[in-house]
Amino acid sequence: MKAGKAGPSGPVNRSDGQNIILDSIADGVFTVDRDWRITSFNRAAETITGVLRGEAVGQLCKDVLKADICEKNCCLRTTMKTGEPIINKKIRIIDARGRKFPVSISTALLRDAKGRLLGAVETFRDISVEEDLRKAIASKYSFEDILSRNRRLLQLFDILPDVAAGGSTVLIEGESGTGKELFARAIHNLSPRKKQPFVAVNCGALPDTLLESELFGYKAGAFTDAKKDKPGRFSLAENGTLFLDEIGELTMALQVKLLRVLQEKTYEPLGATKSVEHHVRIIAATNKNLEDLVRQGRFREDLYYRINVFLISLPPLRERMEDIPLLVDSFIRRFNALQKKDIEGVAADAMSVLMDYAWPGNIRELANVIERAFILCKSGLIEKKHLPESLWTAAAAPADSRGLSLREAQAAFLTDALRENGWNRLQTARRLGVHKSTLYRRIKALGIVLPDR
Repeated sequence: MKAGKAGPSGPVNRSDGQNIILDSIADGVFTVDRDWRITSFNRAAETITGVLRGEAVGQLCKDVLKADICEKNCCLRTTMKTGEPIINKKIRIIDARGRKFPVSISTALLRDAKGRLLGAVETFRDISVEEDLRKAIASKYSFEDILSRNRRLLQLFDILPDVAAGGSTVLIEGESGTGKELFARAIHNLSPRKKQPFVAVNCGALPDTLLESELFGYKAGAFTDAKKDKPGRFSLAENGTLFLDEIGELTMALQVKLLRVLQEKTYEPLGATKSVEHHVRIIAATNKNLEDLVRQGRFREDLYYRINVFLISLPPLRERMEDIPLLVDSFIRRFNALQKKDIEGVAADAMSVLMDYAWPGNIRELANVIERAFILCKSGLIEKKHLPESLWTAAAAPADSRGLSLREAQAAFLTDALRENGWNRLQTARRLGVHKSTLYRRIKALGIVLPDR
């Protein structure tokens, strides 16, 4: 494409034929001279921005697009400086009506027939519809702030309202960081008790004497420092829900007292002379296998059956790897809002690292990794260099609880996903939330043999 040098008045004269060609392109296209003044502006650019060609030509491009990168990270300036084009970078611009919306832009140098630099060209397209679709997909796989594409969790989403509607005690099992409290809150919020208090207490964080007073409260004079009555967590949760986290850490003495409270629906504050009736729903959680503790004599069998009316087992993140892109996208949006940044997403090499890691700390660890990346990544995409180096090398270490290496566990997981989708690779990639080329590479790297069509 040729362009003449802008004169003092700004606009560059172009033939009608060139304008017809530019106007036939669906994407917005504009060119700038070496002083960043717009020299051409096609019809699609007018439609997207709401700025007429006559108003745009001759103006500085930053004054027309008003993009969020104009001052510090201008793509046209980067291309002019490095000579390298930029392809499909997502930014936000403000149109003539003041509406801020996302566009995808690409840039390239603009030279004359002799190769002399005249300026640069930028194409851009409105991706608002794509963004809305992404949000719609995310909402499809969200439930009371819980995000998942995992089949087991989606099945749980279906029955959780029924679990919440009753008043039965619920036991949630899962490794640390799998979101047990999030599920407990979801059950409370879906229940008839949702307008009443939700009170959480970590049974492993306090010694016996303090935990007992925390749960049941005490009366003035019950001990030396008890100057006045103090309500316990059962009292604070009256008519609501009491979440007993890490219940497997309770001593045998407290297990006996809790069992009595659950059976008789009454409790006694320390120093009290009479029992207090309670109307509290109990949701318990543990990162231990309570059945094993019962067999070892470390957890009362009668208490186990009392709290295990309905059991929810949450899979670790390594067994729901299809959720990583969904969770990462959610964390990026959260940290963008908190830190006033505009990180666009995760680069392919970084996502590959995230998908290859075993995540012993589960969702909590993933959130911490993304938050750390926000410190190092100023804008654009989170790249591999922004992730902890320990993640890069951990894939070689054995991680599966059944004695499988991480490679074997990943192969088993991916084979199951392919089988569930009828061995359709494109459908499997969409289900897992990864690009099809990433899936093809993983299939080849893991030595997975696909059945004949």
